[in-house]
Amino acid sequence: MAEKTNEHKMHEHHIPPEVREHFHAARQEMRKSFEGMMPPEFREHRRKAHREMLLGWRSMIDSALQRMDNTEKKA
Repeated sequence: MAEKTNEHKMHEHHIPPEVREHFHAARQEMRKSFEGMMPPEFREHRRKAHREMLLGWRSMIDSALQRMDNTEKKA
């Protein structure tokens, strides 16, 4: 993600501020229109699925940290 941010900033001076503002506003409006097309149940399901994915990652990270702790104690 840092690479994308650096790349974005590198080319930032080529794009006038007004154009960036319009692109940002267009992106926000596109998101709103997409959300408006989806039923509330879909949005709720998507939110719950996102939460479960994050909990899965948390579990993987906790497990990796536990293994690191166990390895350090043995050394």
